[in-house]
Amino acid sequence: MTIAKKPIYFLTVLAIVFSSFAAFAGGGETSSNEGQINTQEGINAYIKHHLADSHDFTLYSYTNDAGERKHVGFPLPVIVWTSKGLKTFMSSSFHHNDDGHVVVEKEGVKLAKIHSKIYELEEGAEHVSFDEHHHATNAHKALDFSITKSVMGMLLAGLLMFLGFGSLARGYKKGAIPTGVGRILEPLVIYVRDEIARPNIGEKHYRKFMGFLLTVFFFIWILNLMGLTPLGFNVTGQIAVTVCLALFTFIIVQFSGNKDYWKHIFWMPNVPVPMKIILAPIEVLGMLTKPFALLIRLFANMTAGHFVVMSLIALMITLKSQFGAVGSTGLSLALALFISVIEILVAFLQAFIFTMLSSLFIGMAVEEHDHH
Repeated sequence: MTIAKKPIYFLTVLAIVFSSFAAFAGGGETSSNEGQINTQEGINAYIKHHLADSHDFTLYSYTNDAGERKHVGFPLPVIVWTSKGLKTFMSSSFHHNDDGHVVVEKEGVKLAKIHSKIYELEEGAEHVSFDEHHHATNAHKALDFSITKSVMGMLLAGLLMFLGFGSLARGYKKGAIPTGVGRILEPLVIYVRDEIARPNIGEKHYRKFMGFLLTVFFFIWILNLMGLTPLGFNVTGQIAVTVCLALFTFIIVQFSGNKDYWKHIFWMPNVPVPMKIILAPIEVLGMLTKPFALLIRLFANMTAGHFVVMSLIALMITLKSQFGAVGSTGLSLALALFISVIEILVAFLQAFIFTMLSSLFIGMAVEEHDHH
């Protein structure tokens, strides 16, 4: 069984890389040769587009015999609050346009999509006007509640967690040893409990925070793994998502802090009064920098991982003149395959680090001190 799993694992990673190659060869909005990305500017634009959120899924693109650019994927719901109330429609109405040239009119409101943002045109405007920096001059951003690709990814991760932990709970009802998916989840749950929660929070308080720590760990881990699929998820590479996750940790820490925690921040015991006055602002600043470190660490690492993988895949284009088509593609494939394997480890590592630091901050807040 162990031997059989190795080629399956290798083929899975290989499929991910080849799917990314196919997306690079035929996807993207920036092109110089019938939609294909073959310039440095096109590569940079594609990587930036890949890292950003999107209102639809584009699996791949191609140019038909008539010279028309076709995109294969599926749209997502657009939900925006405009000057005339709530408007809903499918993102396919924009026809994959992201530069504001396609205007969608819904019940007297004209909308356009510019750099993955929905803009509402001013009254009487028929098309979007731009200044020299390509900023819209006759449109403003609408309040966007759309089900974007990142939102879809979070909903899918939540569904997978609900099904997985539901199976684990049903397994415990049948016996002491779970079956099915529960047998995979149980060691990970025990790992979070015994290696993260107990050592950092303590035996007395750790049970109270296990629900949050398990949710954060599996949520980040699943999202990171989904980011390695050809669907192009980059949920944990969105700063808004990591800010929300870090904010949850910050709120839990502050509301769980005991009197010793607050005393060590504002009036540190056994310290001369002048030093207490100096240390208090520093401790308050440290209280705020902890969640900031959480959100930046996760965001930067996952964004950098996606950027490196896409850049290595782009070597087949940038090095084509030096090594030829076969040489550049082979080098790009080898390097991208190696980094993709590393990214599987990073996906788990970043979930572990975020959960471990969250438990450490919680443990510092609930720790009971003996000042005698």
